Amino acid sequence: MKIIFAGGGTGGSATPLLAVADEISEKYPEADFLFIGTQYGPEGNLVREKGIGFQAISAGKLRRYFSWRNFIDPFRVLAGFFQSLKILKEYRPEVILAAGSFVSVPVVWAAWFLHIPALIHQQDVIPSLANKMLQRIATLITVTFESSLKNFPKEKTIWVGNPIREELLTGSRDAGQKDFGLDPSLPTVLVFGGGTGAQKINEMMMEMIFKLTKFCQVVHLFGKEKMMYKIKEERYHGYEFLVGEMKEAFAVADIVLCRAGLGSLTEVAAVGLPAIIIPMPDTHQEANAAVFKRANAAVVLDQSTVDPDFLVNVIHGLLSNMEWRRVLSKNIRQLVKPEAREILADKLLSLIKKPK
Repeated sequence: MKIIFAGGGTGGSATPLLAVADEISEKYPEADFLFIGTQYGPEGNLVREKGIGFQAISAGKLRRYFSWRNFIDPFRVLAGFFQSLKILKEYRPEVILAAGSFVSVPVVWAAWFLHIPALIHQQDVIPSLANKMLQRIATLITVTFESSLKNFPKEKTIWVGNPIREELLTGSRDAGQKDFGLDPSLPTVLVFGGGTGAQKINEMMMEMIFKLTKFCQVVHLFGKEKMMYKIKEERYHGYEFLVGEMKEAFAVADIVLCRAGLGSLTEVAAVGLPAIIIPMPDTHQEANAAVFKRANAAVVLDQSTVDPDFLVNVIHGLLSNMEWRRVLSKNIRQLVKPEAREILADKLLSLIKKPK
């Protein structure tokens, strides 16, 4: 059994694919996987950590706004299509699973050209441009939210939720405190902006870290922003990126400060952490965050109005109010489907053509 996964550019589009790979491996140890992603995205590290083969292809970004890159990127997508054709012909997969990022477009086109079944997964509330482009040729479409069913062809779209890696639920608080060098007597705030970090959150952290560390300690995943290395504070623990250690980061956290990428939100919801969410302005993240706000499942802040002092006060208030944290934790858990990983894996395997 050979399966290709396609996604990347951010860690959020890669993690549900890896969760499905875990599920299939448990049931079919002989299954063989290949992951196709971008050259510089964080997915390469995630995939290699799992021992899965990885190949990068050329991929232009699909934009809904004017940019001079829009004139160049179609040629990059075309190059990615021919690269994908070559990979698919050599690897000979039985099915493709793509998570809707821009790198998936040439892969699914190549799969359609070679008559290989492909399932595309829509994570966010608002359909990605990639998935809108692929919906007609995809064999099957799955969505995270029930409200997303209306955005795709009714006859081949299924609501399954968003898969997470089961290993994230197995972290040890004691082990995490030891590994990160934390003080067990202090509350811990986990801060991350997704697989590539978040510049605005990083900038605010630079301004507020010494106020924060008066009452808590911080584990901060800042991506490739080198300025964060300038922070010298014993209660601040900064990292570019975590892979296998992410389960421990969730285990030690009392609250989370994060963006509103669906991959991140699904993982935070699965572990039941009270969250402060700052969605990236004018993006699909605002619609994702609105779902959590309506369910009273997270504190949602507007980047255009929040400042470091206000954010320090919100973090302090949440850490000081155990009942508030309990309510958020309970509500955020209800927004995920624990069985999503198994359902999506089953749907994917059902597309494999049985020998006659």
